[in-house]
Amino acid sequence: MASLFTWLRRLYSLDTLDTRFTATAITPTNANVNSNSNSDTRPAAKDARASSIAQNARASLWHTPEFFIYYLFFITLVPLMFKTVIDASKESNPAYTAYSDLLSPGWIPGRLVDNSDAQYASVRDNIPYLFLLLIAHPLARRVYQSFASRPNIGTKSPVAAAGEVQLDQRMRFDFAFGMIFIVALHGISALKVFLILFINYRIGKSLPRAYVPAATWTFNIGILFANELLGGYQLEPIAMFFSPGSGTPVEKSTLLIQWARSLDDMGGTFVDRQLTEFHKKKQLDPATLSDRDRVKIPAEPTAFTPRNYVAYVLYSPLYLAGPILTFNDYASQQRYTAPSLTRTRTILYGVRFFLTFLCMELILHYIYAVAISKASPNWSIFTPGQLSMLAFFNLHIIWLKLLIPWRFFRLWALVDGIDPPENMVRCMSNNYSAFAFWRGWHRSFNRWIVRYIYIPLGGGGGGHRPAGAKPSSSPPSSGLMSKGLQIRNFLLVFTFVALWHDINLRLLMWGWLVTLFVLPEALAGMMFPAKRWRSRPTAYRVLSGVGSVANILMMMIANLVGFALGLDGLKDLLAGLTGSYAGVAYMFSCCAVLFVGVQVMFEIREDELRMGINLKC
Repeated sequence: MASLFTWLRRLYSLDTLDTRFTATAITPTNANVNSNSNSDTRPAAKDARASSIAQNARASLWHTPEFFIYYLFFITLVPLMFKTVIDASKESNPAYTAYSDLLSPGWIPGRLVDNSDAQYASVRDNIPYLFLLLIAHPLARRVYQSFASRPNIGTKSPVAAAGEVQLDQRMRFDFAFGMIFIVALHGISALKVFLILFINYRIGKSLPRAYVPAATWTFNIGILFANELLGGYQLEPIAMFFSPGSGTPVEKSTLLIQWARSLDDMGGTFVDRQLTEFHKKKQLDPATLSDRDRVKIPAEPTAFTPRNYVAYVLYSPLYLAGPILTFNDYASQQRYTAPSLTRTRTILYGVRFFLTFLCMELILHYIYAVAISKASPNWSIFTPGQLSMLAFFNLHIIWLKLLIPWRFFRLWALVDGIDPPENMVRCMSNNYSAFAFWRGWHRSFNRWIVRYIYIPLGGGGGGHRPAGAKPSSSPPSSGLMSKGLQIRNFLLVFTFVALWHDINLRLLMWGWLVTLFVLPEALAGMMFPAKRWRSRPTAYRVLSGVGSVANILMMMIANLVGFALGLDGLKDLLAGLTGSYAGVAYMFSCCAVLFVGVQVMFEIREDELRMGINLKC
């Protein structure tokens, strides 16, 4: 029993999820540390910074009377939450006939499955093919590398020569497989993808460096709008425009239009030359670079070739959904395998993915929250408890439907010998801060946004500047001005993120609501700074808990608008929740339960601090 508990702790440790969470960002991860040990989330290399973090953490509260009361809440209320939403999904519920046609036959005897979310259905229905790719792609690479010719490595050192050989072989394979993969996915539309890639490449290589950022952003934002307005660049409308008598029936249409229609039907399922000196100056071993160094240190000038560019952009495991991996990191790992990649860690990550997928399957077979929200039933049929749980589990299904493909594609990359960042840091029910939530949600995209949008805009407005930039001679902004700039930049970032997801008003409303709802947290941080409450830690913890409950409610509202119900659906839901005294009383009881959950979240983070880990999310 003890060994099973230890294995579960290891399985759900931060180290198994991503060594970037437990190793220091500037120290290379030792592949031998934690790969066979029974440790949970201890850092692979505990440096002075980690020790300082641990020393500033407060004493544990897990065994205090206060937390034993919280445990009673969890033991009684969590099962009740599941029972409430399962009861709302039963055939005996009066609303069942409104959404039953959205349910499909399931694999659990006697149960239908809610496969009505088109985005997740595209993943769920293709799981067998995806696993076939996960097995076939790495195997094909190994077969190719066993027969591939070796490039001329000249007089390089053995380590550098081995890295050069591996880089060349892996890049050649990724280029060829990527070309085949993209044609299989997009058919004739692959030509459109290649055209976009070519134009981006020419912008980066042909224009003066000062004009590259503006030209790149202008072109690609234009592509986002063109994708929406032109509906995928169908060839038939273009042929009809140039053909006489284009209004004739299909059988009488011109040969050009018929040919264009046939093609449409063929859809398929800046270089730093001082790099060597940089390595020497920092005395870095290129074979054991840390995550931060792999991102910051430019790839070798010889790596910036059209072949490597296509291989990177079309890298099959990460092409469809990510996570996002920078070219510097990709090229570095192509040359030298990341020390964090071990067989044990990859197997554990695979087991964790399987359990997550199984969890989603059980939810979809017993909780029909998505189908109910799509059917827009008479919400007055449901009790306040059922309404709140339908909204709550709807958000968890959204979280899981994104978590599963992100983890699958990362698992594929791990099996293939590339370690991209983990996209989801915490369970959705383990978040209380809007700022921290967006650092941990789609984390690789968040890091990209911070690097290429948020910091160039000025970051938080005070003390934030790109790495390597000289400090400004002007006096720092006031706290209010700094927060104002931070909120402005947050608004710009989330407007871009909404457009990046899709160009529609609902997502724009989501982005603006997110920005609006971080305002209270920003203002509260100014009005109640932690340093003023050091002598009253318990009072500050309670005060923070109350604010966090409000944060959670606002984050739930924003995400329900953007990804589930829309504004009209949310208004109907809230009317059902607050339209009676019983509903209002229920909402207050929900806030009390959320407060208990927030206190446990606080303690989880303190536990991480005691181990020298500060995820800031």
